[in-house]
Amino acid sequence: MRRLPALLAAVLAAMLPVAAGAEDIKIATWNMGWLTLRASEINGPNADPRRAIYQRTDEDFARLRGYAAKLDADIVALQEVDTVEAAAKVFDPNEYTVILGDETDFQRAGWAIRKSVKFTRMPDFAALDLLDGRPRSLRKGVDVVLHLPSGDLRALAVHLKSGCFSPKTQNDACSVIADQMPILSAWIDARQAEGTSLLVAGDFNRRLRDEDPLWKVLDNGPSPLVLATAGKANHCWAGEYPEFIDQIILGGPAARRAKEGSFGVLVYSETSRDDKKRVSDHCPVAIEVR
Repeated sequence: MRRLPALLAAVLAAMLPVAAGAEDIKIATWNMGWLTLRASEINGPNADPRRAIYQRTDEDFARLRGYAAKLDADIVALQEVDTVEAAAKVFDPNEYTVILGDETDFQRAGWAIRKSVKFTRMPDFAALDLLDGRPRSLRKGVDVVLHLPSGDLRALAVHLKSGCFSPKTQNDACSVIADQMPILSAWIDARQAEGTSLLVAGDFNRRLRDEDPLWKVLDNGPSPLVLATAGKANHCWAGEYPEFIDQIILGGPAARRAKEGSFGVLVYSETSRDDKKRVSDHCPVAIEVR
């Protein structure tokens, strides 16, 4: 009888790692559409209407904060965020830690990470910014190691060159994103060589699919990558752009833990064109990983 507590303890100890490993982590990416608190410094009588930065009211920020709560993700790759202070008006600083790329561009990439998730920040992936230090830079990748119950997940938030959305497009932007893809592929290859779980999430500005030559540049390693948006339709803004440019890519052991049926898009209740500048022209995209 005296052995029963010890036996019970051994059984419970054996069960705990399984329970911890079975927890679901919700991963999202969200281009927040020029999220800044200093728009008034930029928007003036001579502002370029194609580049005018969104000016949000306190009500708009409260609306975004409500969507962030509804999204309820543990890890959110961010794009087009100017400052941590601006992000803190959307992601409750009591619940999330926000980190952004070390640069001065208004459109920075980064992460909002739930405080219960431990992480280590790695040096920014500066190689992606082919125009570092120049106007309209191409943005650095933000690299973190997320320490999850199932093991470490190496995660990179990105925002690639806009303008070359498919292989049918032929313009100056295409040569730039074609230069960025092998750089990103090298980061992925390094993680696969390590046997590490990997995540790349963000605004790729590219409608990736199996036959896309740029997808083939990325998915060329020893084990296939999982493209979360593959075969999915984008219902954001009434399906105005039915193919995704916001992407979540998983590789290594994490690719086998993507939860079937968990992919989703958080569609806004707002419907007018002007509402895009109050919330964002991109909807959050998310998936769960066991």
